[in-house]
Amino acid sequence: MALLLGFLLLLLELCGNTLSLGSRSSTEGTEVLELELPATNYETKDSYKAGPIGGLFQIVHIFLRVVQPNDFPEDILRKILQKKFDLSTDYEKPENVVLTLKIIYYEIGVIICAVLGLLFVILMPLVGFCFGLCRCCNKCGGEMHQRQKKNGPFLRKCFAVSLLVISIFISIGIIYGFVANHHLRAQIEKTRKLADSNFRDLRTLLNAAPAEISYILSQYTTTKEKAFSDLDNVKSLLGGGIHEQLRPKVIPALDDIKAMAEAIKETKEALLNVNNTLKELKKSSAQLNTSLSDVKRDLEQSLNDPMCSAPPVATTCNNIRTSLSQLDDNTNMDQLPSLDKPIDKINDILQTNLSSLVQQGYKSFNDIPEMVENQTTDIISDVKSTLNSIGSDIESIGEQIPIQDQLSNFMGYINDTETYIRRNLPTLEEYDSYRWLGGLVVCCLLTLVVIFYYLGLLCGMCGYDRNATPTRRGCVSNTGGIFLMVGAGVSFLICWILMTIVVLTFVVGANVEKLLCEPYQNRKLFQVLDTPYLLNENWKHYLSGMVFNKPDINLTFEQVYSDCKENKGIYGTLKLENSYNISEHLNIQEHAGNISNDFQNMKVNIDNIVLLDEAGRKNLMDFSFSGIDAINYNIYLAELSKAPTKANLLSFADDLEVKANHLPHGSLKQSLKNNAQTIRTIHRSEVIPLEQSMSSVYQSIKELQQKSSGLGMKVTNTLSSLDSAQDFLTTHISSVIVEESQKYGNTIVGYFERYLQWVKISITEKIAACKPVATALDSAVDVFLCSYVIDPMNLFWFGIGKATVFLLPALIFAVKLAKYYRRMDSEDVYEDMENGNIGFHRHHSTQTV
Repeated sequence: MALLLGFLLLLLELCGNTLSLGSRSSTEGTEVLELELPATNYETKDSYKAGPIGGLFQIVHIFLRVVQPNDFPEDILRKILQKKFDLSTDYEKPENVVLTLKIIYYEIGVIICAVLGLLFVILMPLVGFCFGLCRCCNKCGGEMHQRQKKNGPFLRKCFAVSLLVISIFISIGIIYGFVANHHLRAQIEKTRKLADSNFRDLRTLLNAAPAEISYILSQYTTTKEKAFSDLDNVKSLLGGGIHEQLRPKVIPALDDIKAMAEAIKETKEALLNVNNTLKELKKSSAQLNTSLSDVKRDLEQSLNDPMCSAPPVATTCNNIRTSLSQLDDNTNMDQLPSLDKPIDKINDILQTNLSSLVQQGYKSFNDIPEMVENQTTDIISDVKSTLNSIGSDIESIGEQIPIQDQLSNFMGYINDTETYIRRNLPTLEEYDSYRWLGGLVVCCLLTLVVIFYYLGLLCGMCGYDRNATPTRRGCVSNTGGIFLMVGAGVSFLICWILMTIVVLTFVVGANVEKLLCEPYQNRKLFQVLDTPYLLNENWKHYLSGMVFNKPDINLTFEQVYSDCKENKGIYGTLKLENSYNISEHLNIQEHAGNISNDFQNMKVNIDNIVLLDEAGRKNLMDFSFSGIDAINYNIYLAELSKAPTKANLLSFADDLEVKANHLPHGSLKQSLKNNAQTIRTIHRSEVIPLEQSMSSVYQSIKELQQKSSGLGMKVTNTLSSLDSAQDFLTTHISSVIVEESQKYGNTIVGYFERYLQWVKISITEKIAACKPVATALDSAVDVFLCSYVIDPMNLFWFGIGKATVFLLPALIFAVKLAKYYRRMDSEDVYEDMENGNIGFHRHHSTQTV
């Protein structure tokens, strides 16, 4: 208990020396700024495992729970600590009597075991003394005479088996003793390493705290640089944000106007192309008509040949003459009106450069970010000045933290404690060597007894001859019996000493395990210490009274220990806000409000944006009234869809040639063939190009018809979209500017809010994380006292006590069994008589020849 309180005072010392650490820092990193304290690594493990021997420790714990099944006596301990229990003066008070009975009830299992052990200590020497006197008087088996019994062999075997089993149990207890004795020595040797690692961790904790504060303060520079970067990029961040907000409404309107400007140019080009092509078609159609007329005239002259008067030829000539009407032109291109007037109107419209006007609208809109940058120069400068002043305030807070001076006292306390431990640890190791030697002697004495029993059993069983009479038993058998008696004699001599050691270590070990180790592990001990007015009758909460001199603050040992186990910072663990409120000294809203006020003074004026001036609007209206959509495209399409000739000239030429081949040889036949060839040439050189040109113009007119369809509606929609975008700029741009300015300002403010929040969380939760303090307390109580010392000590008395208790039945069976192995001085002799067997006692010298 004193050791536990000592380490709790160590924790209190750390509490008291950290009261002035008011400002530290912390928050977790945001999406933009990654703010995180560097991790601190410690040497000492926060858990201890006993290894394979832990199973034996668990057996002892089970035994103690059987002996001492009662719950931890919290009420009794509270009254004792409050000094309300003093038997020396007020033992007759009823409350003291009741409390005494409660203590006896709680300790009843230990008391019973201790009383039984004391009875064993007192009675065994007396019994041994009486037993020795009795045997000296040839009583109690001291007479060297063995009576023959029918069940003698059975008893001998039973005694031997019983002694062997008991010896095995004693051997197991001795092994427990050897293991526990060695384990305790080995763990004591590790104490120096355990203490050194804990002290190094505590120094690491104290040295890391100032470095962590410096690191947190230095992170303000990173935050400020990020904010300055955003302030320098106000053109892209704020101006770009405003531009992007307006873009979905403005850009489509400008794109429509731009598309309309391109459509005007494309319309002019299409009209020019169609008009020029129509002129070429008219020329080509006239040329075709002339060529066909010439061929037709030539054929008519050929058909006037006298051969056409003859009956067979006349029919063919008449057929040819009838088909000459198919050589006429099938189109009338001259009836198609010219497109010069629409083209002139388009040329007039193109006198105004609509594309240039649209580009001016684009430029005016895209100049918004630069306008924002130019109008916010003074505000950005003011914000930077505010940020620099905040940095100066934070640096001043850091300078006001006297952490090194405050922690130097605690560092001195650690150095003094370490010096004390280093000075006394050799003494502890020296005393432990004496303890180890004593434990080794105890185990060796028990081992000696067991060896006597094993040798007695071995010699007795190996040297026993069933045919030999008690007075003629062999030397080996007799030696076995002597070993058994020696073991019994040594047992009487040492068992009471061993039991004394067992009782003392049992009482101490059992109570430390039940009253300190177990309640420390389940934290019931802290709950007792946290009892109001327990350690100081004037303080409700002892720990807060020690730390703040304010005992009404709910600060408990259990809460501090739990927070330290979870590696929380000392500020939050010890509730240091009751002494130094970091929120008051690091007012996040105040600093953020200063920056927000600067942004509220930001005035951005973007009211002079004109997407398209009146000239551009008039240009669009003129285009809608240009008459392009009123052109009768169907006349052109109908005429251009016709074939250039009424008949297919190739088919006509082929038919003409076939008919000519049926004519007799002569000038008529040759003339017809020449004309057929001429028709083919006309088809190839004039008709085919004409057809291609007509097809191309047909497609152009078709596309022109589609483009001009609903031209007025398209222009109206474009102007409507333009008016809507311009109206949006006029009526909503101010709200967009305000919204984006708030976002931009919140982004800048957010950096510092996150930084200051990180500072606050780091101070309250992370800086000077006190896990090494909890680990040091665990190392002192749970590891050193309970695991290193008490567990092996309990295993030692458990093993030695078990072996000592079994010495009692062992010596009984050893004395009984020795009678069957030792050579007797006399024996019973039986002789056959006439009326039956008569037995008599006969003395026989034990001397051998």
